[in-house]
Amino acid sequence: MEVRQTRGDEELGDLEPGTRQRAALRARVIDIASLALCVVLALWVVWSVVGLARGATGWAYSVVACTLLVVAVTARTVGVRRRSLRSSR
Repeated sequence: MEVRQTRGDEELGDLEPGTRQRAALRARVIDIASLALCVVLALWVVWSVVGLARGATGWAYSVVACTLLVVAVTARTVGVRRRSLRSSR
């Protein structure tokens, strides 16, 4: 059974501001974007470490890539934890 939200006398659509679906959509888009960023940074880390092992790139690229990956994964983890804590209240 689906419960429809209303504003005044009119029913709200699924993705209108103020609906649960809209909030869930925003969280999902943020989740997908942060995952994509982590994947791209992980690929950059692998590429730079392989380049460093071959002598094709400098160590600075590997350090920057690893640092950005750690920051992105930490931010993603903190965001997921906050969202799960907020939803359990």
